[in-house]
Amino acid sequence: MDIFANLVLGLETALSYQNLTYCLLGVVLGMIFGVMPGIGTLASISMLFPITFYLEPTTALIMLAGVWYGSSYGGSIASILLNIPGTPSSAVTALDGYPMSRQGRGGVALFMTTVASFVGGCFGIIVLIAFAPVIAPHALRFGSAEYFALMLFGLVAASTISAGSMVKGLAMVVLGLMLGTVGADMYTGIPRFSFGFLELSQAVSIVALAMGIFGVSEVITMIRRIKPGDIDPKSVTMRAMIPTREDWRRSWAPMLRGSAIGTFFGTLPGTGPSIASFMSYAMEKRSAAEPERFGKGAIEGIMGPESANNAADQTAFIPTLTLGIPGSATMALMLGALMVHGIAPGPTLLTQQAPLFWGLVMSFWIGNLMLLVLNIPMIGLWVRMLMIPYNLLYPAILMFICIGTYTVNNSVFDIWLVVLFGFLGYVMRIFEWPAAPLLLGFVLGPMMESHFRRALLLSRGDFATFFESTIAATAMGLTLAVVLWGMWSSHRRRKSRILAQNVD
Repeated sequence: MDIFANLVLGLETALSYQNLTYCLLGVVLGMIFGVMPGIGTLASISMLFPITFYLEPTTALIMLAGVWYGSSYGGSIASILLNIPGTPSSAVTALDGYPMSRQGRGGVALFMTTVASFVGGCFGIIVLIAFAPVIAPHALRFGSAEYFALMLFGLVAASTISAGSMVKGLAMVVLGLMLGTVGADMYTGIPRFSFGFLELSQAVSIVALAMGIFGVSEVITMIRRIKPGDIDPKSVTMRAMIPTREDWRRSWAPMLRGSAIGTFFGTLPGTGPSIASFMSYAMEKRSAAEPERFGKGAIEGIMGPESANNAADQTAFIPTLTLGIPGSATMALMLGALMVHGIAPGPTLLTQQAPLFWGLVMSFWIGNLMLLVLNIPMIGLWVRMLMIPYNLLYPAILMFICIGTYTVNNSVFDIWLVVLFGFLGYVMRIFEWPAAPLLLGFVLGPMMESHFRRALLLSRGDFATFFESTIAATAMGLTLAVVLWGMWSSHRRRKSRILAQNVD
């Protein structure tokens, strides 16, 4: 059966009344849950997962997938307007999206984010359609040594996201790695750094960490800063939402680069949209003619990451469905929905369950189009969130953060963790320590440790295994290059400041 026949089969499946209804339900719920601070993708899918027991497997996956990429749209809204990422992958969007909203350009940021999300999603879908049978076997070439080398490169590159010094960025990466080691040892099961708390024997909740570092700290900071009249009512007019020609000129290249980066990382098991968005931001900042604009409202800082995480959202289904390897907890839930119905994911899924696979793929087009149509008319509504009095808005935000954190593990302890991380995030803001590298170090830490130990076990303790394959050696070489480049850039900035002081 050729590709055209597969697409026709998928379109017939996706356009059925039941599948269309649940696709719309999924994207709307995903967008709403994404906007709500503290809820996010994993919590929303977890709450909706029991519904899939009573649906056809194709319909169930279409609905859950709609929640998955719909929450990316919604999470970006919360990041831009409130500096509170609804999803981990949208944390990077807050770095430049929130400063744009503080400058009265929240409507422009949301409009361009919607466009970038749609472009990235379409790019990922095209790759999924054309290369799913081809890309999946290549992912098998990535062993533990290759994964460790690639993740090490990602962590070092994350230190360049910071607008400050590379040392501070690396320090935050190390702190994230340390937090990622809390919990039971993956091989022995012995609790590590739990300090007698049973709740820490599993792991530190990523929801508690993200909501505390980004959400609670923002509330504390804004209580000190916000004054009546800080928000310009003109920022919610229709004219204020129209991007300038300069905005469009600066956006096309980051969208294409971000889509390519997201497509690549989405196809690799164990990576996904969070890493893709961080790497896209790092690339845009490093390749920019004026890197100092980043963190202050650069349009490139939202276009690249947004297109990257939405492209990765689509291509993340390649290893999940064709190899049965979930790249994240969310993808694991997708596999669970299949297994509940007795369907085994793997290379045979494309042939034995062709209507399911291609129907799901074609539903991505429909769902992304629905989100595009729904989001643009509602931009004014989202921007008007800025007009809510802060004595009403911030208590509501704290309430949603607590509810969202509690619903993940039904644990009051996680709420106390949010408070602790909120205080830590506030202290980090005072001393200008970047939060984004900490989050990436926390996400990558457990996977990095797992691949590092597995690679050494397979090589009987020989560290040369991290340089033997072309992929691993290339990643290690790029890591060294980034470190040297960062050291040289820091030295150049320090020298420039000294010269400027001498001139004065």
